[in-house]
Amino acid sequence: MSKMKNPEVKEQQPVEEAIEREVGQAVEQEPVVAEETTEEPSPEAVLQAELTASREEAEKHKDLYLRNRAENENFRRRMQREKEELCKFANESILREVLPVIDNLERAVAHARENEGDAANLIEGVEMTLSQFQSVLGKFNVTPVEAKGQPFDSACHEAMGQLESDECAPNTVVEVLQGGYMFNNRLLRPALVMVSKAVAEAETKTDEN
Repeated sequence: MSKMKNPEVKEQQPVEEAIEREVGQAVEQEPVVAEETTEEPSPEAVLQAELTASREEAEKHKDLYLRNRAENENFRRRMQREKEELCKFANESILREVLPVIDNLERAVAHARENEGDAANLIEGVEMTLSQFQSVLGKFNVTPVEAKGQPFDSACHEAMGQLESDECAPNTVVEVLQGGYMFNNRLLRPALVMVSKAVAEAETKTDEN
């Protein structure tokens, strides 16, 4: 009696073979993922990068330095110009005040020429002009140095000689040859003066006899 083959076994074999083929193809087609590798930079590369960064930083500082230097130079030149302008026109205000004094002197001289022999009017005009000029000086804190009748003071007086006098104590200013002036409490020009000294004894005895 011959054995009968099971038809179900025959049908399962082709199915299993097909599955195995599909699995094998899927495995073959699956891409192989390469492992990522991180390589550390070499010391030379690190040094080169640091050198490049240092050069860039140095260029920035150099540019900033040059700009600041140019600005400082421009500021210095501008201040120098302003200083020169200030020095050039510093006396403009006082000169404007002096001009009317000159005008009055010119008028006084012209009036004296028209009226010869009228010395009184000339003196009066000059005195008025002198008073005006002293007022102008006062506006700029220029004041005369007190001298006549004052004890001699070398800080603001300059002795030009001595005069014997029994009317005042020795070393007293008895005559002012040229007035002195102070500017903001600082000596502008000393007063030229004559200073008293005691009368000689011989002359005194002669006068008594």
